[in-house]
Amino acid sequence: MWDYLQAVVLGIIQGLTEFLPISSSAHLRIFPELFGWGDPGAAFTAVIQIGTELAVLIYFRQDIWRIASMWTRSLFRAEYRGHIDARMGWFIIIGSLPIVVLGVLLKELIERDFRNLWIIGTTLIVLGIVLGIADRVGGTSKRIKEITLRDAVLMGAAQAMALVPGVSRSGATLSMGRFLGYDREAATRYAFLLAIPAVVGAGLFELKEIPHGDNTYGWGPTIVATVVSFAVGYAAIAWLLRYVSTRSYTPFVLYRVALGAAVLILLGTGVLSA
Repeated sequence: MWDYLQAVVLGIIQGLTEFLPISSSAHLRIFPELFGWGDPGAAFTAVIQIGTELAVLIYFRQDIWRIASMWTRSLFRAEYRGHIDARMGWFIIIGSLPIVVLGVLLKELIERDFRNLWIIGTTLIVLGIVLGIADRVGGTSKRIKEITLRDAVLMGAAQAMALVPGVSRSGATLSMGRFLGYDREAATRYAFLLAIPAVVGAGLFELKEIPHGDNTYGWGPTIVATVVSFAVGYAAIAWLLRYVSTRSYTPFVLYRVALGAAVLILLGTGVLSA
């Protein structure tokens, strides 16, 4: 029963943090350690993210259906190939390749070395500062319909940095989007769409690791955490998307720096172990 209660708490944390540029994977590593629960494991973290991504699939169902149907038609009808939705389909596919390739090649590092709390605390601070700089100096002239193949690849490469907990998938993509001159709404919307194949793919890939390996929880708690993360994520997504799309990222930058600094101090004083 205690495992299931922990799973509910971790599902809530995942649901609340997935859509913000503060790294849900970092929170799922830091807070269980603070609570004395230990590292829940990379596979657990990847699988329960399917819950929040299912919330994204439902919330963006019209956009996803429009893009998928136009992309499919463009495979057989040349006149559709210049349509923004057909191109967006290709951009999402191509933009997902960096994180897929690196995720497979660096699997052991991701599951072991990258989960070190010294690394997580540092990346929270450094990438938080990068996000703040990007939001301050980035242009706001480009809309999502103006996205190019080059920009899609660059934002995909930025997303791949989130293989290191503490970077934040949305934070890295948003930072690159802002550096490239996209407004917050365009950068946020593309970040959400780009994350779908990466998150779902990683979760399905790690399913086989749940019953064994270095994961704290078995199938039961993992399913509970996934369901909770879906419910919390779906309840929060509309507000969170609107907030991230239109407001300054400064609160998230300050939070990241404060959390990262706290983690490093607790590590240095021996309260936490890496």
